[in-house]
Amino acid sequence: MTSTLDAIAGLLFITLSYAALCAVSPFGNCRKCRGFGFYIRRTRRGRIKRGPDCRRCLGYGKRIRIGRHIYNLVARLHRDHSQTL
Repeated sequence: MTSTLDAIAGLLFITLSYAALCAVSPFGNCRKCRGFGFYIRRTRRGRIKRGPDCRRCLGYGKRIRIGRHIYNLVARLHRDHSQTL
């Protein structure tokens, strides 16, 4: 019985922590370019060279977090459907 209560408390803590993270910092680093905004290439000699802009983040290096994206969708649905005419 206590293990299920501990699991529920742990999941609640993790969920609230992620919600707080999404509220404080809604953008995270792009997973594809690791926040650089472009790909890193190596020449034949091994030197590091800047590649093309990242297609996923469009060169910004940031992406919106999943939790914040879901919050924005729900807030937009609520705002659009609760307006009185």
